[in-house]
Amino acid sequence: MASEEIRATSDAASLAALISRAAGDNGGRKKGLPPVERWNPPFCGDIDMEIRADGTWFYMGTPIGRAPLVRLFSTVLRKDADEKTYLVTPAERVGIRVVDAHFVAVEMSVTERDGKRLLTFRTNVGDVVEAGREHPIRFVISGDNDELKPYLHVRGRLEALVTRAVMYDLVELGETVVIAGREIFCVRSGTSVFPVMPVAELDALTR
Repeated sequence: MASEEIRATSDAASLAALISRAAGDNGGRKKGLPPVERWNPPFCGDIDMEIRADGTWFYMGTPIGRAPLVRLFSTVLRKDADEKTYLVTPAERVGIRVVDAHFVAVEMSVTERDGKRLLTFRTNVGDVVEAGREHPIRFVISGDNDELKPYLHVRGRLEALVTRAVMYDLVELGETVVIAGREIFCVRSGTSVFPVMPVAELDALTR
């Protein structure tokens, strides 16, 4: 068991070093995110890495406890048109598993700009995203319990699942908007309106 843990630690350190070189000396944060969308390296297979539904990263079945390492990995994430998620460097592309969303939106602030409400979210890996035209929010009903799940577009094809606690605050800001002749429960951010669901369906869920 000890040898397996040593091997896992060694492999993770090697991967972290590779990504660190790709992202730059500052881990890609101070210089901006690495241009992963422009890189076209060869596919080098899948690795035993998974992002769980709560946003926790696992490597070889063990949680990655080092937050800086997780943030570093997050800067070179890319979801391609094949719907698979990869860690991408200029030299290689390796596949990982994602249970739900790539990130988790853990905090929301409500401010005003030009007289309009603006919703800004912070993810579990430190991204700060203003909801709007370039970063829309989509809502889905999931599971046997008809759970409402909001997803925020972060970058590329990557999304953040809004946590349940933040979701309650988000829904509190909702309002009814008439769209194409139908009453739709929506939330606004800036000049953008994001439909949640028809008011009639919402009434049925809350009965």
